[in-house]
Order: sequence, then structure tokens, then C-alpha cells
Amino acid sequence: MPDVVGVNHQLAQDTMQAAGFYNLAEEDASGQGRLLIVDRNWVVVSQQPKAGTRAPADTTIILRSKKMGE
Repeated sequence: MPDVVGVNHQLAQDTMQAAGFYNLAEEDASGQGRLLIVDRNWVVVSQQPKAGTRAPADTTIILRSKKMGE
């Protein structure tokens, strides 16, 4: 599992897909329930499963992000 914490959400998605993970879910880490419309304006603050974990390709990857500057 790649480590995408600290990178913009779009790059995180691209990185996961390049590693063979396509079942991606996203959440607003602020708890406000906002939709991540422009992925480049968000930064990943946590991921599940954690980086370095071995996981099958069909694993659901959860990327929790906040808007840049928050």
C-alpha cells in the first residue's frame, strides 16, 4: 500500500490506481460532510489501510482529506 498522506487528493488517487487499487472512497476529514469536487484543492490527512500494508487489489481504500489551508 502506497503512502499518500500529505499529498493532494488527485495525486493520491493517481498513485493508488498506478499501484493497482481502483476501489477508492473519499471522505471530508473535517467532519463537515463536504464533497471533494476539485480533488487538487484537498490534501490527504489519513488513509485506510495504512501505508506499507499488504492488501488485495479489490480492497476499498479510504482517503480522508481536508481542504488545503485548513
